Amino acid sequence: MREDISGFSVPRWRLTRWLADAGSNVPGYIRSELIASLFGTLPIFAGGVINTILVSAFIAYRIPRPEFIFWLGCELLICGTRLVVLLISHRNAKAGKATPTDIYILLALAWSGAVGYGCFISMMSGDWVVATLACLSAGAMVGGICFRNFGAPRLASVMIILSLGPACLGGALSSEPILYVTLLQIPLYLISMAMASHKLNAMLIATKLAERENERRANEDALTGLLNRTGLLAHINDRLSALQQDQTGFAVLYLDLDGFKLVNDQYGHASGDEVLFEVSRRILA
Repeated sequence: MREDISGFSVPRWRLTRWLADAGSNVPGYIRSELIASLFGTLPIFAGGVINTILVSAFIAYRIPRPEFIFWLGCELLICGTRLVVLLISHRNAKAGKATPTDIYILLALAWSGAVGYGCFISMMSGDWVVATLACLSAGAMVGGICFRNFGAPRLASVMIILSLGPACLGGALSSEPILYVTLLQIPLYLISMAMASHKLNAMLIATKLAERENERRANEDALTGLLNRTGLLAHINDRLSALQQDQTGFAVLYLDLDGFKLVNDQYGHASGDEVLFEVSRRILA
C-alpha cells in the first residue's frame, strides 16, 4: 500500500524506515508529510553544503596533508550527490513518480559522518585554529540538522552524533588535557539537541492531528460521517477543477428521503437520527 500521498516516497529499506519512523501511533498521511519535510527548507540545505565545503577547503589549503585532502574530496562528492538526489526527488514528486528517499537518507548520514571525520582529524592536527574552525562548523551544523530533520527524530539524532561526536574522541586523544572537558560538554549538548528534535517532532504531529480533526469537523456531519454542505461544495469544486486536466467527468446522485419529517414528529428526533445513520451506512456500503 502506497503511503507517499505527499509526493515523496516513504523509505523502503529496513534501516531507513527505522531512521525515519515517527512512532507507531502516527497515521499514514502524517508519516508521508513528515517524509516530505526532509526534502524542504532548501536555504538551510544550501547553507550547510556551502559551509562544510568552504571549511574543508580552507583547512585542506592550510594543512595539505592526505587526510585533509581526502576530507575535502568526500565533502565535494557527498554534497554534490546529495544535491543531485534532492533535485531528482523534487522532480519525481511533482511528476508522481517514486523518489530515491532511501538513498537521500543514507547520503545525509554520510554527510554527517564526513563532518565528524573533519572534526576529528582537525583536533588531532595540533593546529588549534583549524580545530576551532572545524568544531564551530560542526556545532553550527547540529542546529541545522535539528531544525531541518526533526520530522524524523531518529535520523536527526544519529546525524547529530555522527557530526559532533568524533570531537569527543579527538579531545580525548589530543595533547591538551583541558580538552577532556569535551567528554562532558559535547555529550550533554548532543543529548539536549536530540531531545529538542524529538519534542519538535511531537509538537508537529500534535499540530497536524489537530488540523486534520478541525478539518474533519468543518466538512463532515457529526452523526453520519458524510460530507456536510461545506464539505460537499468543496469536493465538487475540486472535481470541477480536475475536469480541466483529466476530462474524465463525474456524476452527482441526488437522493431525497421521503417521509422523514413524520419520523421525527411521531417517534422523536432520536429515532430520526437512527434513520439517518442507517441510511448513510447503507449508502456507504
